[in-house]
Amino acid sequence: MTFNDNANIGAGRVSKRGRNTGIAVGGGGVGVIVLFLVSQFLGVDLSGLAVGGTEPAESGSVSNLSECQTGAQANDDVECRVKGAAASLDVFWAEELPARGTEYQQPPVALFTDSVGTACGAATSATGPFYCPPDASIYIDTAFFGDLRTRFGSSGGPLAEMYVVAHEWGHHIQSLEGTLAASQDGQTGAGSNAVRVELQADCFAGAWAGAASDTRDAGGVPFLKPITDAQIQDALSAASAIGDDRIQSSMQGRVNPEAWTHGSSEQRQRWFQTGFTDGTGSCDTFAPADAEL
Repeated sequence: MTFNDNANIGAGRVSKRGRNTGIAVGGGGVGVIVLFLVSQFLGVDLSGLAVGGTEPAESGSVSNLSECQTGAQANDDVECRVKGAAASLDVFWAEELPARGTEYQQPPVALFTDSVGTACGAATSATGPFYCPPDASIYIDTAFFGDLRTRFGSSGGPLAEMYVVAHEWGHHIQSLEGTLAASQDGQTGAGSNAVRVELQADCFAGAWAGAASDTRDAGGVPFLKPITDAQIQDALSAASAIGDDRIQSSMQGRVNPEAWTHGSSEQRQRWFQTGFTDGTGSCDTFAPADAEL
């Protein structure tokens, strides 16, 4: 996926945080409960998060990536690319979500290295990219994009990276629509709400990708050039690489659908393609019976 060189990505709400910058929130007991609930209804492993004191606290440096202004920069630099993706996603959902009956609010995206403080607690890079509902923010260590290739076996590529951003943005949309709260039940398994939440986020990511070359900046310039078949394969490779069955097989030597929290590689690819072809209206992953999910 390639940005148009003269596209204006300056409106992307992305910051880069220094190693010691963050927010300490909540008491220990409350924080553990919050993290457990977030983990359950997002289907992500937040066990690496630890909660600190009761007062907000920040230290270190914060950059708003003001140097990232053009699509050409997004093509050349991964941090600018995240900012470009954020700018495009913001325009897409600002138009799409009100049509679904919900007021849109732009989520901040925080890039970090090694560790970061959030309203869900202090996260490390091992947590992977995640969305934190209490502060309605997306957190990404861009080193994860390299992990997609070296650890998970994805082909990589810019659209694979932006798929990750768009997937987490999908969780924000679910939060705004009330899907996250409604689906919270602590269950896992192939037909669980945890899996359905993740597959819907994949579908939302696909819907954005399908419309991305028609999504325009304030000056009317499309953010992105039309997606090529090879770029779609990169996104599908990323979706496959982080399927529950593939990860379980590589790490445990067996597949246990009862423990799934994200969905199989096939499901993740299929729901991304569904969104890409048919848009957000096709993304009701809560409707199919378990066998049809």
